Amino acid sequence: MLAAAAGAVAALVAGLLVWPGGGRQASAAPAAFVHPGVVLDTAQLDFVRGKVQANAEPWKSAYDQMIGSSYASLSRTPKPRATVECGSYSNPDYGCTDERQDAIAAYTDALAWYITRNSAYAQESIKLMDAWSATITAHTNSNAPLQTGWAGSSWAKAAELIKYTYTGGWPNQARFATMLRTVYLPEIINGSNSNGNWELTMMEAATGISVFLDDAADYDKAMATFRTRAAAYVYISADGSLPKTVPSQHLDTRDKIIAYWQGQSTFVDGVTQETCRDFTHTGYGISSISHIAETSRIQGDDLYGTDIGERLRQALGFQSKYELGTTPPSWLCGGSVNRGLGPVTEPGFNALHTRRGVAMTNTQALTEQNRPAGTNSLFVAWETLTNANNPN
Repeated sequence: MLAAAAGAVAALVAGLLVWPGGGRQASAAPAAFVHPGVVLDTAQLDFVRGKVQANAEPWKSAYDQMIGSSYASLSRTPKPRATVECGSYSNPDYGCTDERQDAIAAYTDALAWYITRNSAYAQESIKLMDAWSATITAHTNSNAPLQTGWAGSSWAKAAELIKYTYTGGWPNQARFATMLRTVYLPEIINGSNSNGNWELTMMEAATGISVFLDDAADYDKAMATFRTRAAAYVYISADGSLPKTVPSQHLDTRDKIIAYWQGQSTFVDGVTQETCRDFTHTGYGISSISHIAETSRIQGDDLYGTDIGERLRQALGFQSKYELGTTPPSWLCGGSVNRGLGPVTEPGFNALHTRRGVAMTNTQALTEQNRPAGTNSLFVAWETLTNANNPN
């Protein structure tokens, strides 16, 4: 008991943790939203633009990677559908891949516009957003909530950049906002009781869309859901002998919790609900935690100094260690892990290491080894460019 209290005090002093039950439990929306303010703000974007213009590394290589990708094409043909139908693992795939990739392309073009000031990129982003806002009415089948979260995350980032940094006009902006309000937000705002990466990605999209729509009520709802889910997704020793749970899932026995945690019965700092499923899905969850934390920080509520920051630090370090090749012990996933974390470490590493000065040896090694980080073609894109060594 005394040792645990001492550890909590040390973490509190380090600025990484608040007492259980302390701090702000449900992040409140600001009196006025900061724009652009979905994952990236003006200071961060200006830092990136300056580095690329100076041909500095790793930003120049990351920019070249982005601008040379198909997502930055100025002649992309959008492929909107009225109904996007996505089954488990996107089977069937009726518009699922097309929607995600068009959304990432719109975000890519928006970034390219900001960095180059070439209005052709802004117009290309608008073209893609307009095509979808004129067409889509629904997402259906079993993967609809996740698909909506993936695409919605990228649409919100793209729209935020274009609306608040491009002065050349966007006549159909209101129609796009209506699309986000009526087609996307209802599918994701009430969360999910599936694996944790689902709800984390859905809340990433919900917070981003809420910022774009200046919707304080839905922002508050999404952030409250996020705080509960993030605490139930990444275990830290302050949680006690068992991980935290989401009340609506009724995981009220040890056996139920272990089954939900893919059979993992030993809980140590940084292990996640999906570590023993595979690192790829775990990476989705970690990525969304970092994205929401970035948006929340821009909007005036810095979660990196709370238990969320500690969970993110531990999750990154734990997964990075084994992603780098360390042989897992027998108590972890039966001694075997499925690697493939993906390009997801830059934002959390930058927030905790660059801004807050926290040593993250394994995360740093993995992050630098994987530069420039590209895209997973779902909802993560170009984060060496946007987040590497970014002090803002």
